[in-house]
Amino acid sequence: MKKTVYLFLSILLLSLYGCIRSEDNIVEVTNPTPISTKKGTVSGKVMAKNGIKPIGGALVFTFDSQNKLYHTYSNSAGDFTLEAPEGPRKIHIQTGDGSNFRSEFTITVPKTDNVVASANLTKLNQVANMAYVKGSYDEIEDIVTGLGYLVTEIDYNDLKVMSTLSQYDVIFLNCGSRGQSHSGTSTPNNDTEVYDNLATFVSNGGSLYASDWDVAYLLGGNNNTPACNTSGGFIPDALMCSTSTGSATTYTNCAVSNVNLANALGFNTLDIQYDLGSWQKIISYDVAFWEVLVQRNNEALMVRTNKFHSTGAPAMPVGNSANSGWVTICHDDNGTPVTITVNQSDLQAHLTHGDSVGSCTGVSTSGNIYYTTFHNHATGNIGNTAPILQYVILNL
Repeated sequence: MKKTVYLFLSILLLSLYGCIRSEDNIVEVTNPTPISTKKGTVSGKVMAKNGIKPIGGALVFTFDSQNKLYHTYSNSAGDFTLEAPEGPRKIHIQTGDGSNFRSEFTITVPKTDNVVASANLTKLNQVANMAYVKGSYDEIEDIVTGLGYLVTEIDYNDLKVMSTLSQYDVIFLNCGSRGQSHSGTSTPNNDTEVYDNLATFVSNGGSLYASDWDVAYLLGGNNNTPACNTSGGFIPDALMCSTSTGSATTYTNCAVSNVNLANALGFNTLDIQYDLGSWQKIISYDVAFWEVLVQRNNEALMVRTNKFHSTGAPAMPVGNSANSGWVTICHDDNGTPVTITVNQSDLQAHLTHGDSVGSCTGVSTSGNIYYTTFHNHATGNIGNTAPILQYVILNL
């Protein structure tokens, strides 16, 4: 009998152990758990400076007080929805690594609700100084200005003056620019000043875009590059061979082989019209050096790299003074690397978090080189290559 009474009392005490009385309320005692951060969302549409063209593939991000990154990307229509901790948050919008085009604004994120950022906040601002060399068959400057951005014309002889080049972050080399007047220089493949300056420019963070015949700036040649291992250029011959052997034709079902580019564009196949004979075909390339962005079967049509660096290039500041005080870093997002550009004042917090200075890929001090076998024409016959070139402009 005593054992039965003892068992009954034990069960009764155990049933009461999980509760305590606090004034007139019964409070269940549980193991304490950390309070999770309340989150809301910010939505909007990333637009070019002209307020008309939506920008796909833009990185939109913010941080919490522990330097945790919250990020997303705009879709091909420019739309984004970013999850973020509640309260006042600085929202960053960047394309490329953020050193040439970026915007930021502060907005209050509501708890478990959405706030829409107004269109004037989400326009992508130009930070870079950009220049172009006029060409015979290409006018990419029209695309730049059509987006609402600024670009300055320079000429072939300006490429020989490093103090001129160092003013710019981005230089566009239009197809046929080497066929312009060179002030008595009839053999550009011997212009070592140009090649040395371009090598120094890229090694110190400047970015280049060249199209079609202007691969000669990279690999050598006069108006174009007629054969492999042509004299001149600043990229070693082993890294690419291009010859001016393309014939007038239309390439159908070309593949956008880079996933980020395809997502930004909203399509992954396109037709490309080559309406001029003797365009530059990429015969071979080093897959460890070049990334293929657009191709037809196994033929590369658009490539890029940020892995060029000349060990003999002098170190010097390149680009817009507005970039001073900002630094490009590789942010560690729970094991996933994300390249962003942040204010110098925030750098130490990022380094403490485990981030590192420089892009997540390539050489930390080097800029990008984009090369396309196609280009835009003065006649406007560019089709779906137009949004590709817009992407190039914003991601150099």
